[in-house]
Amino acid sequence: MPAETPHDDRALVGRLRAGDDAAYEELVRTHGGRMLAVARRFLRSEDDARDAVQDAFLNAFRSIDRFEGNAKLSTWLHRIVVNACLMRLRTKRRKPETSIEDLLPSWQADGHAERPASIWRTDALESLERSEVQALVMEKIQLLPEGYRNVLMLRDIEDLDTEETAEAMGISQGAVKTRLHRARQALRELLEPHLREGATP
Repeated sequence: MPAETPHDDRALVGRLRAGDDAAYEELVRTHGGRMLAVARRFLRSEDDARDAVQDAFLNAFRSIDRFEGNAKLSTWLHRIVVNACLMRLRTKRRKPETSIEDLLPSWQADGHAERPASIWRTDALESLERSEVQALVMEKIQLLPEGYRNVLMLRDIEDLDTEETAEAMGISQGAVKTRLHRARQALRELLEPHLREGATP
């Protein structure tokens, strides 16, 4: 029988269920950094992000017996972290949702766009993996109203499907599709001055 690797999901889950303290430390050490990166995308405060990850790991520890092994352990943890972030955002919300209308493209009475979509710089499109472009995109995503921002984050950044996003947000799948479409439109408007041809990099 081959030796199990230190990060083997089944072995680690078995040790967690057995109450092995070292297994808990290994889980946090192995996945903590990536889970904190997820939390930082949702929560602007570093303290809030760290608290959300701590809450998520506590929830994971308490519910480890419910982990069925149908997904990778990291995927299961990712969902718990996302839910912890959304819960923290709901708890901290104190003012009504801002409108997205001012961020959307404007239209003439005949249905044509006030400003036709421009062609984006080739180098910008080819460099979407570059850290500076990623930082620009994340900066502009933060300008979206929270409900739209979170749907865009869940679908396009965290790779949840429509059903999973609807469940996480507590809204219908139709609302997810509508918000995602409008969030993408608004994000393109926000990125337009930076990525269109002729714009200064």
